[in-house]
Amino acid sequence: MNILFVSLGCDKNLVDSEMMLGLLAKKGYDFTDNETEADVIVVNTCCFIGDAKEESVNTLLEMSEYRKSGRCRALIVTGCLAERYRQEILDEIPEVDAVLGTASYDSITEAVEQALGGRHMLRCEDTGRLVLPDAKRILTTGGHYAHLKIAEGCDKHCTYCIIPHLRGPYRSVPMERLIEEAEELAGQGVKELILVAQETTLYGVDLYGEKSLHKLLQKLCRIHGIRWIRIQYCYPEEIYPELVETMKEQPKICHYLDLPIQHASNRILKRMGRRTTREDLKEIIQGLRREIPDICLRTTLISGFPGETQEDHEELMDFVDEMEFDRLGVFAYSAEEDTPAASMEDQIPENLKQERRDEIMELQQEIAFEKAEEMVGKELWCMVEGKIADEYAYVARTYRDAPDVDGYLFIQTMEELMSGDFVKVRVTGAEEYDLIGEIADEFTE
Repeated sequence: MNILFVSLGCDKNLVDSEMMLGLLAKKGYDFTDNETEADVIVVNTCCFIGDAKEESVNTLLEMSEYRKSGRCRALIVTGCLAERYRQEILDEIPEVDAVLGTASYDSITEAVEQALGGRHMLRCEDTGRLVLPDAKRILTTGGHYAHLKIAEGCDKHCTYCIIPHLRGPYRSVPMERLIEEAEELAGQGVKELILVAQETTLYGVDLYGEKSLHKLLQKLCRIHGIRWIRIQYCYPEEIYPELVETMKEQPKICHYLDLPIQHASNRILKRMGRRTTREDLKEIIQGLRREIPDICLRTTLISGFPGETQEDHEELMDFVDEMEFDRLGVFAYSAEEDTPAASMEDQIPENLKQERRDEIMELQQEIAFEKAEEMVGKELWCMVEGKIADEYAYVARTYRDAPDVDGYLFIQTMEELMSGDFVKVRVTGAEEYDLIGEIADEFTE
């Protein structure tokens, strides 16, 4: 019995997919990446913004064709789109056999069994439930790095965001469970842990009565085999002194933070329901760079938020120019139903959203190239991702680069390297976000 898994959306969703794969493997199911060989197709969906929703719907329609005319005997939908549009999916796509909400994905084996038995299933449990499956994850990231989801849900309720409705309130995963999972991952050869959640910086507040991310990090750093620990999704206003000190003291923790600031105009930040001002953001960023001079800072922005004037846009451009983020991405605002922002006045035309997005990215490309040029001549440890076919060259990442998000370092060498190897590289050139280098004299891991 072959199962095809399609995982869409963010890396937090990917962890859910890997958990479901583990549950199915525990029951003896096999897997395929070929649609024509699949007896069951599972699509783990996303609907965070309009483009993600469209991708999820198109994927479901594509997979439904295999349910109608191919070998496939069951089509199952999980994830955020399933949570949000559960009944619509069943009504509009009759080929779907089962729908599981975001807090019900641990019922995947039951859904498969019922679907193969000719019975439909709709299960969307309370989004306040924390799912802790009793199965070993099956990694889909190549084996040398893995995401560790440390919490679920969010309490921020930004005016543009549907996540609290889809994923429920903030719930931290117990520390003992995370340590056990990380040890299992290290035992499978994982060398880099990437900590993810809707918001990592609040980890532990609900369980332990205080921010405890630094305590979790200290314990993770003791795990043999883990070389890098990377922290994603840190709300800037929640960064606290003990976290910064732990980053400084623990050599395994990458000097890298992802800070989603969304905007820099105080007026727009207030409309977004954000809890920082431009002045706050500047102070936080400058403080991080003062404490950790080699820190790499990534952020995400929204262009064309309702009511955004040309003056607001220019203020954001000025902030980006002044702060010179190492990594930056921009989303054109997507109006999501059932969010306060969707009903706000002064919605921005789509073409203007895109124009403003492109202007910010053009500015960031200049900044990124300058940042890359500054790296030339430096020696950095990097993790090898793989070899370039028919060339004496390898693709790698430095501590400044999260997988599938940031740039790469291309190593020119006659040495034979393997995915997951750590090598020291001397940077010899730069091409926008990417670096070019050669093995440094100190080669050994």
